[in-house]
Amino acid sequence: MKKSILFVCLGNICRSPAAEGIFRAMVGRTGREAEFVIDSAGTYAGHDGELPDPRMRRAAAARGYDLSSRSRPVRSSDFDRFDMIIAMDDANYEKLHRLAPSVEAAAKIHRMAEFCRRTRATHIPDPYYEGNEGFEHVLDLLEDGCRELLREIE
Repeated sequence: MKKSILFVCLGNICRSPAAEGIFRAMVGRTGREAEFVIDSAGTYAGHDGELPDPRMRRAAAARGYDLSSRSRPVRSSDFDRFDMIIAMDDANYEKLHRLAPSVEAAAKIHRMAEFCRRTRATHIPDPYYEGNEGFEHVLDLLEDGCRELLREIE
């Protein structure tokens, strides 16, 4: 049975597509791609159909990650389709809880920071208004969190 994971941030152009790309690459290194469904979405639909932010794509590419997914909003069907829905920060965590159609669906929602071990993050900050250092910091946090998430799933 496939394990399905949805990463969620606000606009689905920085953090969640980066988490998707990082997690996809980590799963790919294990040769278990067929065992997973990995996607990302946003709680805000204003970037629907767009590629990830060019600054995040550049920073991720320098680390060997491909961020080529297109932004999309969270859909009510996501709560049925995915086993885990992982929010990048408290605002998106709370928004997902408001969107969840049931208590069972809400139980699928987690904070990405729950999986960060080396960095001890409380949330994954939005790098949109930051310089290059903000994008690098987010990638550090996401690499840490995705590594631990994969360990927990295994």
